[in-house]
Amino acid sequence: MEKIILNKENIEKNREAILEAYSKPVSASSKLPVPTKKQRKWLGLGRDQGTATAKYVRISPRKVKIVADLIKGKSLDDAYAILTYTPKAASPVLTKVLKSAEANAVNNFGLNKSDLYVADAYANEGPILKRFIPRARGAANRINKRTSHVTVVLKERV
Repeated sequence: MEKIILNKENIEKNREAILEAYSKPVSASSKLPVPTKKQRKWLGLGRDQGTATAKYVRISPRKVKIVADLIKGKSLDDAYAILTYTPKAASPVLTKVLKSAEANAVNNFGLNKSDLYVADAYANEGPILKRFIPRARGAANRINKRTSHVTVVLKERV
């Protein structure tokens, strides 16, 4: 296929060919252009998943990743069960984000709730709140209060 130009007219004419090009794996030498949000909407990309993000959560990303790894690849019901009985501070946060992702998938994209699974769950680093604590002989040590951006992606099992 020749070079893809992502304008509205071209997308309307060659929709099937463009979707096929984006669905198959691509080598590094023939990379496709990254579509913008508007172009993704025209193409209908990303309508097979529900995502939710909780930003600026006052818990370290390192602690969230431990619990997020437990639910990756699990069905929705299994993920809820795991989060309910995991005694970690990140469990309620991930439960809340999982509920939001489920609602987005079911209400916005019409996906079937019983077929959903956790395709991805991750925590990115947010801004760090820097605080100081007094130490002996007039010194001060810094305390980093870390924040996280927690994201959960749900997809339908085929």
